[in-house]
Amino acid sequence: MAELAERLARYITHRLPDSEDVRVHSLERIFGGASRETYRFVLVTSDSTGEIERPLILRRDPPGSLIETERAIEFNTYRAFHGTPVPVPEPLWLEEDASWLDHPFFVMEELKGYEASPQAITLPPYAEHAERIAEQKWSILGEISRADPVELGLDRVMESVALDECGERELAYWESRIDRDEMAPQPILRAAIRWVRRNPPAPAQKRSVVHGDYRTGNFLYDTGGTIRGILDWEMAHLGDPLEDLAWGLNPIWRFARDGRVGGLVPREDAIRIWERASGLRADPEALHWWELFSCVKGQSIWLSGAHEFAEGVNQDPILVIAAWLMGNSQDRAILDALGRMP
Repeated sequence: MAELAERLARYITHRLPDSEDVRVHSLERIFGGASRETYRFVLVTSDSTGEIERPLILRRDPPGSLIETERAIEFNTYRAFHGTPVPVPEPLWLEEDASWLDHPFFVMEELKGYEASPQAITLPPYAEHAERIAEQKWSILGEISRADPVELGLDRVMESVALDECGERELAYWESRIDRDEMAPQPILRAAIRWVRRNPPAPAQKRSVVHGDYRTGNFLYDTGGTIRGILDWEMAHLGDPLEDLAWGLNPIWRFARDGRVGGLVPREDAIRIWERASGLRADPEALHWWELFSCVKGQSIWLSGAHEFAEGVNQDPILVIAAWLMGNSQDRAILDALGRMP
């Protein structure tokens, strides 16, 4: 860790040539991420007024991950939404040259003093603010859904897609990863794939920025029930806004284990809040398709993690733990969604 801190300090000195005595303190790994190695650290610089400390986050590509993503898209999405009604940390530097830290990476602001745990949100003192957090959570998603990718400049870094091809593109992507990574037959998952392929959704209402992993656990909140930052944009892309809504409704995120989506409010309330904030409609049949697709996507992620671990590409235990804990729950969610066929 000391060597990484020294190399990171050299990189930041390169980025801040006018700063004096650049140092990196308290570098530590944050475990639990699916597609990046994440570290927190304190940047110390000096100027005529004295020392300046700033808590920052390093997001570095690993040798292997649950999800293959493009760091430039994640970084540029943070940059596009920073300063808008969608709260995100300030992105600072994107570095594609792997020679600095062995792998490409980016650095951004750390929002300190807040909670992200999907389990803690169901416990005091946060649980008493469940409705307030839910109102913000799905209202912020509504802001993301209604945002114009062209005005944000994200059409220049994200691949476009026709309104009637959003579902097919995403299904093809995740199914290809299942074909590549499954290590045993997946009959329940394959039944879901057959259904969504035979029953394509209606064309998207609009081409939106899709966060790709918008759920409890990927935002920061405080003890007063205020959401302070939306994190983990590594799967961001252009597509159908119902994709994000459906992913957040997936039963595997019902951490309170009482039917409330995201551990916060009933499903109908979440949909109502999103519709009001986005100005869009959650057509029941289209939303059902995306909910079942979200189960396919989720199972693909858990299978890929198990495959990476089994092949020795990445020995981070989060990969196999997630596959073990979430795989069965995702199969159950598939059966529930298949049982609610419109």
